[in-house]
Amino acid sequence: MTDQTVVSGVEDLARRAKVASRDLRNATSSAKDALLNGIADALESHTDAIIAGNEADMAHGRDAGMSASLLDRLSLTKDRISAIAQATRHVAGLPDPVGEVVRGSTLPNGLVLRQVRVPMGVIGMIYEARPNVTIDAASLALKAGSAVILRGGRAAEETNAVLVKVMRDVVVEKGLNPDLVQTIDSFGREGSVALMRARGLVDLVIPRGGAGLIQTVVRESLVPVIETGVGNCHVYVDRAADLDKALAIAINAKTHRPGVCNAAESLLVHEEVATGFMPRVLRALADRGVTIHGCGTSATLAPDGVDVIPATDEDWATEYLDLEIAVKVVPSEESAIDHIRAYSTGHTEAIVSQDLAAIRRFTAGVDCAAIMINASTRFTDGGELGLGAEIGISTQKLHARGPMGLTELTTTTWIVEGDGHVRN
Repeated sequence: MTDQTVVSGVEDLARRAKVASRDLRNATSSAKDALLNGIADALESHTDAIIAGNEADMAHGRDAGMSASLLDRLSLTKDRISAIAQATRHVAGLPDPVGEVVRGSTLPNGLVLRQVRVPMGVIGMIYEARPNVTIDAASLALKAGSAVILRGGRAAEETNAVLVKVMRDVVVEKGLNPDLVQTIDSFGREGSVALMRARGLVDLVIPRGGAGLIQTVVRESLVPVIETGVGNCHVYVDRAADLDKALAIAINAKTHRPGVCNAAESLLVHEEVATGFMPRVLRALADRGVTIHGCGTSATLAPDGVDVIPATDEDWATEYLDLEIAVKVVPSEESAIDHIRAYSTGHTEAIVSQDLAAIRRFTAGVDCAAIMINASTRFTDGGELGLGAEIGISTQKLHARGPMGLTELTTTTWIVEGDGHVRN
């Protein structure tokens, strides 16, 4: 396809999505919920077809040398499909944000004001190797009253084709316009660029993936963008930490799912507890297959048989998305905060401490979308925080920050009601 063919194709698709979104804008909450519950049921009834498509993608990924953590993110099993379906039902059960009155008042001149949540319109989603995002993004967009255009990338192309067909079939069954859910995967990378430049047809673009993808969208998009989360997340173990809790948190934050943005990539340990804590945590990490990059003090405290690779400035700044971690012993809480300020991507930072004053200083000194106190960084997740399936973690400061659920996918309209009022 020529560039102009791609642009014309994506723009035509976006125009159809815009038309479809106008119908959904006026849909009742019960109609949207019925649609999502229908999609959830269809996912489970089409499990075999979804797995077949996913197995083709997995085979391509293995042949291409995809890492184990990325293959894990790409993989869909019967249990994972069931979990995605359940998450879709959960979104259906959440309160509908559309029509919510954010604030209102009556002015002295009698004008009645209401600021009301309304659908965004058409949302473009650009992501990599994450077929669960295909359903999460669509279910949240539809519940929030918007059409969605999906670009899921080559790695999950077969899986996403099946998932989109399943959803579009349900949209038709429910008497709605199938153009509410569309994919531009067939247009390749050029389609992503065309989507980013379809200003006036697409209302919002959300990238979700690695740093390269996100920064490309931020730089090149003419459509408004919500920047989602590269996660160079830290766990800081304070001198007043409960070390048993700190061990459990550090291991969970790193190894529970290392290929996701809320996994910990760096561990900072106060020097006053390092002698007792570092041998334990380094052994536990090594036993779970984690490659450790550490400072000189970390290396001297490593138990026999545990290798510590000398850490570089690049290590402190790296989002590994794998079983690797950077470890540093720090002389004070202030130095831990300074380190985080220097290398954080603004996603999630955690402190483990029993000292309320230290916790207050940490929360005041660290600037990020989410701060965990005596809890794993893995809790920065829409489902875990009760928001339902999330569309991403925003690391910017405008409009949305942190896990983006239904509310973050709406905008607002001011409704001003008068009785023949004219301005003097």
